[in-house]
Amino acid sequence: MTKELKELKKKEEYTDRKWRLYDADGKILGRLATDIADHLRGKYQPTYVPYKDTGDVVVVINTDKIKVTGNKETKKIYRWHSWFPGGLTEKKFEEVLAKDSRVILEEAVYGMIPHNRLRRKMMARLKLYPGTEHKHGAAPFEPLVK
Repeated sequence: MTKELKELKKKEEYTDRKWRLYDADGKILGRLATDIADHLRGKYQPTYVPYKDTGDVVVVINTDKIKVTGNKETKKIYRWHSWFPGGLTEKKFEEVLAKDSRVILEEAVYGMIPHNRLRRKMMARLKLYPGTEHKHGAAPFEPLVK
């Protein structure tokens, strides 16, 4: 193991998490979800390694105004099963958006981060709000580069 890797391993507890604020108003679902997943993982950092949790805290507002391309508003279906016979539940994109718009973005980001033990920690740093109000006003938000 090189000296740099040993130093990185020691500094794992001292990760400086930045706060990112995304406005989902008019944004495309998949493109927004990939940006959020990259910031949750910390892939933009030069010290990124896949086995460490060095990502940022991401706050997303206006999740109820998110857009999808093509016919997905009418044809996209969200499915889940209760594991009981006949327990398959299906809802269209429009229904899920009307009931709780945070579920749409949460499932999109959840599918884009690695399927390992760090997944739950990364998803805990994702804060979603359907309107413009959020309770993290005192957080020092970093400006987005894009």
